[in-house]
Amino acid sequence: MSSPRSNVRWLTLGLIITLIVINYIDRSAVSYTVEPLTEAFGITKSQYGLISSAFSIGYMVFAFLAGPLVDRYGARRTLLVGVALWSVVTALTPVAGSFAGLFLARIVLGAGEGPGFPAATRTVSRWLPQSERGTALAMIGGVAVAGSLLIGGPVVTQLIAGLGWRGMFWFLAALGVLWFAAAWALLKNTPEEHPKVSEAERAHIAAGQREEERTSSGRIEWRPVLTNRNLWIIAIGYFAWGFIFWGFMYWLPDYLSTEYDLGVTDVGMFAIAPWAAGIVGALIGGVLTDRVFQRTGSPRTRLTIMGVALLLSGAALIPIFTAPSLTVSVVFISLGVGIGFVTGGIWWVAAIDAAPSQPGLAAGFADAAFASSGIVAPSAMGYIVTTTDSFSSGFVLMTGLAVIGALALLVLPRRTGPADQPPSRVPDPESTRVS
Repeated sequence: MSSPRSNVRWLTLGLIITLIVINYIDRSAVSYTVEPLTEAFGITKSQYGLISSAFSIGYMVFAFLAGPLVDRYGARRTLLVGVALWSVVTALTPVAGSFAGLFLARIVLGAGEGPGFPAATRTVSRWLPQSERGTALAMIGGVAVAGSLLIGGPVVTQLIAGLGWRGMFWFLAALGVLWFAAAWALLKNTPEEHPKVSEAERAHIAAGQREEERTSSGRIEWRPVLTNRNLWIIAIGYFAWGFIFWGFMYWLPDYLSTEYDLGVTDVGMFAIAPWAAGIVGALIGGVLTDRVFQRTGSPRTRLTIMGVALLLSGAALIPIFTAPSLTVSVVFISLGVGIGFVTGGIWWVAAIDAAPSQPGLAAGFADAAFASSGIVAPSAMGYIVTTTDSFSSGFVLMTGLAVIGALALLVLPRRTGPADQPPSRVPDPESTRVS
C-alpha cells in the first residue's frame, strides 16, 4: 500500500495568493492618502497624478525583466528579493519628503512588485498539473486581485483611522516582512526541494506536466518567446482586458459621483459591486477552463474561453452608453467586469501553454502588456472625459478594444504544434493504488 498523497502544493498556492493580496493592497494604499501626502510634502494634484503613474512604469519594465530572472534563479529567490525591496520602500514612503522622493519610491515599488505574477506563474507550472492550473491561477490572478480591491479600501481606511496615514504604510510594510519570513521557511521552487511532499504527490504533479516543464534547465532563450505567435495574441487580449480593468479601477468612483451626483458613502457602496462580481467570474473561469481541459486535453480551448469572455465583457458595456442610468450603469459595469474576470487567471495558464520551458519569461511578457494598459487607460480616459465632458466615448473605446482582443484570441492562434498537444503522461499512483 503506497503512502497517501500530501497536499503541499495547496500550501504553496496559499502563500502565493496571500502575496498577491498584500501586493495589491500595497500598490493601491497611496490613493487613500492624497490629502495628507500633498499637504505634508507640498506637492500638487498634478504631481500626484505623475506619482500614481510612476508605479505602472516601474511595474511594466520590471515585470518583463523579472521573467528571465524567475526562470534563471527560481521563483523563491526572486520573490524574496522583490518582497524585501517593496517592504522597505513601503516603510520609507511616509518619509520620502518630496515629489522626487515619492516618484522614485513608486517606481521602486513597481519594480519590487513586478516579479509577482511571473514568479507565481512559474510556481504554478512547477507545482501543479495542467488539470489544476485553471482554478489555481484564477485564485491568484482573479479572486486575489478582485478580492484585494474589494477589501483594500476598508482595510486601509481603518488602518489610517487607527494608526494615522504614516502608521498605515508601516503596518503594510510589516505584513511584507511577515510574508518574507513565512516564505523563507515554507516556499520552495519545486516539489522535489520540499521535504514534506510525498512521492504520491510528486507523481501526481508530474503526470500532468509537459516534458519541458520537468526537464527545463533554466537557460534563457529570448527568440522562441519573442517570436511566439500565441504569446503575442495573449498580450493583445490581455491589453484589451487591462484597459477595461484599469479604466474602472481608476475612474469608476469619479464616474459614479460625477454622472449621478453620489456622495462618498454611496460611491463606495456602489463601487463594491463590480469587484464582487469579479470574484465570482474568476472562480467560474478557473473551474470552466480546468473542466474543459480535462475533457479535451487541448490548451487551445483556453484561448477560446478567454476570447468569448472578452467579447461578452465588451458587449455588456454597450447599455451604459446607449441607455444610461444609475441602475443600468451599476448592473452592466458589474456584468462587464465580472465576465472579464472569467479570464483573470487563464492568461497565466495560456502563457505557460505558449512557452512551457520558460513560464516566467512568458508570464513577464504577458504581464508587461497588462501593465502597459495600466499606463494608457487612466490617461486615455482622463483625456476623453476632459475633452468631451462625458465618459461615453471611453466606454465605447473599451468595447472596441474588447472586440479586437476577442477576435485575436478566437481567430488568430496557431492551430498546430507543441502548445496544442496534451502533456506526456506519467503514471499517477493515486489513480492505480491498490489497498
